[in-house]
Amino acid sequence: MDFRREPVEQVLQQVEQRLCTGLDRTGVVRKRRTVGARTDLGSWVRIERRPWARAREQGWGGVEAAEVLVGVAMPRWCRSATWQDPGDGAIWRADETLLLPDRPVGVAVVTVDPELPCAWWASLNSSLTALVEQRTARVATPDTERITRKLITDTIGAAFPGTQTTAVERWCPAHADLNWANVTGPGEFCMFDWEDWGMAPRGLDSASLHAASLAVPALAERVRRERRADLESREGMLMQLFVLAKIVGPHASPNDPRVEPAHREAARLIHALQAG
Repeated sequence: MDFRREPVEQVLQQVEQRLCTGLDRTGVVRKRRTVGARTDLGSWVRIERRPWARAREQGWGGVEAAEVLVGVAMPRWCRSATWQDPGDGAIWRADETLLLPDRPVGVAVVTVDPELPCAWWASLNSSLTALVEQRTARVATPDTERITRKLITDTIGAAFPGTQTTAVERWCPAHADLNWANVTGPGEFCMFDWEDWGMAPRGLDSASLHAASLAVPALAERVRRERRADLESREGMLMQLFVLAKIVGPHASPNDPRVEPAHREAARLIHALQAG
C-alpha cells in the first residue's frame, strides 16, 4: 500500500477514535509507508501499516522503543495505539509524539542544496555519535527488510555482479532511514520516523544521507566531509555500496537524478575495497 495514492480518511478516523483526539486534515503528510498529521492537542501522530508476517519477523514499535535513546535529537514519544485489520492481514500503529522543532529539510532525495548552517551539522554529528554508542536488541530494517549479511551480499551482487564483499565486523545502532525527509532544519536539527532503527553495520546512516544527496554535488561533498570517519571505514564503504545498489540495481528508476553519480561512486568504492 502506497499512502501517497490510497485514500486515508478512514484510517484518520480510526486513529481519532483510538487516541481520542482530532487530526488536522489541512496539513496531512503522506509518504509511501506512513501518514502524519497534527492533533488538536498540539502533538503529532505518525501512522503506519505493516503486514502481520513482516511485523512478526522484524518487531514493532520502533518509535516507542527509541524513547530510551540518550543524547539524540528527536521528538519525544507520548503514546500509541495498535490494532490488527483481519481483512488484509496487516497491523496498524499510530504513534503520538511532540511536534517537530522545525520543518523537514526536504523530500527524501533533494535536488537543491538546503544550505544548512554549521550548527546544524554539529547537531547531526553529535546525535549520530550518541546513537552509535548505545546498544539495543533490535536489528535495523532499512526499507522494511531486516539487515543481514546475506541481504547485504545479495543486494550488492544484484547491482554489481562479481563484487567481493567482506565480513562486517562492527555493528552499532542506526536510524536506518536517514534521508532529507526525516530530519528537520535549517533552524534546529532532529531525526524522526524511528520505526526501522536497530543494530546495523557501521556507516549505514552516513551512507544513506550521502546517497540521498548525490543529485547535489556540493551537498554530497559536505556529507562526505562531515561523516568521513564512517564513510571511509571498511564497513562504511560496504554500506555505501549497499545503498547505491538500490539506486542503480534491478529496480532503479530511470528518472532518478542520482543514477549517474551513483555509478561513479560505486566504481570508486569497488576499486577501493578490492585494493584494500
